[in-house]
Amino acid sequence: MSKYFKGDAAASKQVSSIGDELDKDKNYVGHKNITTLQATPQSSTFDPIERIKYGFKCFKIDEFNKHPDYYSKLAEKQEPKFLIFACSDSRVSPTNILNLRPGEAFMARNIANMVPAFNQLKQAGVGAIIEYAIVALKVEVIFVIGHSRCGGIERLLSLPNVDTSFDFIDDWVSIGQPAKAKVIAQNPCASDEELFTLIEKESVMNSLVNLLSYPYVRTGVADKKLKLMGGHYDFVNGNFQIMEVDYDIKPTIDI
Repeated sequence: MSKYFKGDAAASKQVSSIGDELDKDKNYVGHKNITTLQATPQSSTFDPIERIKYGFKCFKIDEFNKHPDYYSKLAEKQEPKFLIFACSDSRVSPTNILNLRPGEAFMARNIANMVPAFNQLKQAGVGAIIEYAIVALKVEVIFVIGHSRCGGIERLLSLPNVDTSFDFIDDWVSIGQPAKAKVIAQNPCASDEELFTLIEKESVMNSLVNLLSYPYVRTGVADKKLKLMGGHYDFVNGNFQIMEVDYDIKPTIDI
């Protein structure tokens, strides 16, 4: 136990020193001095510490230091407008592809950007994110983003005809089974590649339907305080599609 805490303290000290270095060195003025910031040497060996230091230096100089009022206000309170569900795929970062700044979106990322139906005995992590975003943060939009060449959707499409099994993945991607069944039934002549893309998009719609099983989501939509939206990012061609849905849900009437 003590060994863990010593390591934890050392790591904290190392990270905090990055900002101190920049505050002391007035020669850092941004990307025009990018060579001075490039802490990672030209080497075939990946150094995670140097990459993290380099990334934080860029953020501190080009974003944090240039907008002190914005980050001072953000330090007091977060008021995001979006709750975004996106895939854990390293090529699909909502912050980058939608040019989001810190404070704009409460974020949840998982395999194949799926949202399970409400169940207090299972998938509590997802439920906690949704509940907190709506009840505490009062987000106005829940945005589920799918993407091209999704490994999770590929796995879903291959089930149950697979030779290998996983401890968690197969059960998780099975959340999208209704989307898979619908697409296959409606497109009997489609190729595997066509099915792949169609299921990626239909899975987003399936997650939006599942969101309505959460009482706070349904109430928010009925009261016109919450909007559900879907999206699909094609990183092969650099395209983004927005899928709006209009659920005719009436407000709750108390008697």
